Amino acid sequence: MKIYTKTGDKGQTALYGGTRVSKASARVDSYGNIDELNSFIGISKSHITDEEVLKQLKKIQFDLFTVGSEAATPVDKLMLANGKSRLPIIISDTEIEELENWMDAFEEKLEPLQFFILPGGGKSATFLHAARTICRRAERSLVFLNESEEVRPELIKYLNRLSDYLFVLARYISKINNETEEYWNPSERG
Repeated sequence: MKIYTKTGDKGQTALYGGTRVSKASARVDSYGNIDELNSFIGISKSHITDEEVLKQLKKIQFDLFTVGSEAATPVDKLMLANGKSRLPIIISDTEIEELENWMDAFEEKLEPLQFFILPGGGKSATFLHAARTICRRAERSLVFLNESEEVRPELIKYLNRLSDYLFVLARYISKINNETEEYWNPSERG
């Protein structure tokens, strides 16, 4: 089987379920942003050595494929004619709570925030901060899609929580790598 199909050469693509849409549609934009986020998490992983963190990020990448699959599926195509779900798994409160638990564990090991943190640090922390901003964009694109087509609220909630997780993780990685956090303190303008 060849990787190229040529079916998108005129600017259209097929959604899960077969509907063809413009590659500029809000739905395609949303799952494209999720895909970009997943790739950036992969870049972050390539600079992280902590086994527990790598295990969490692998699970998150798996979950992002789940989010992306649903984002690529119009709501009216989620169920098959026989009444079964088209998608084998979906994001639920379980995955959202998992992110919250991981964040809570990291935050117990961090100093409380007093100022905004400038994105940076070592390579892994910097890539995690970039992934966080891509996650926020992915979240905004799902919210935008939801203004014209229904999106399950769990998808938006998951991305919202994931961006928080990526922020806390960037701080945690900076700490375990002995990298200094830089703060945005308005009274110390340079």
